[in-house]
Amino acid sequence: MPPSRSRPEIRNAAPARPDAPVTIGALLLAIREGEGLSQAYMSDRLNISRANLCDIEKGRKSVAPARAAKFAKVLGRSEQQFVQLALQEIVDSAGLRFLVDLRPR
Repeated sequence: MPPSRSRPEIRNAAPARPDAPVTIGALLLAIREGEGLSQAYMSDRLNISRANLCDIEKGRKSVAPARAAKFAKVLGRSEQQFVQLALQEIVDSAGLRFLVDLRPR
């Protein structure tokens, strides 16, 4: 009988932590993985490079609010949610302890 092989450990790229803030990158990653899309396909839909999408998903690059709104439109998602997350990241990166809460006019 051949020796039994254990299955390789499967790790998520972004482990879910209840205390981790939701970011636009984490949201894009969740949408992409939930729909079973490659980074190449998703970046093409968003009209950005695959490297740029990777940097956004990993939190190495931020997204301007106007671009976040465009991403939401392309993906058929809430513009308010995407813009709010983009603005929250700007506020957080400035070290300000404020919570962004958007409401449509």
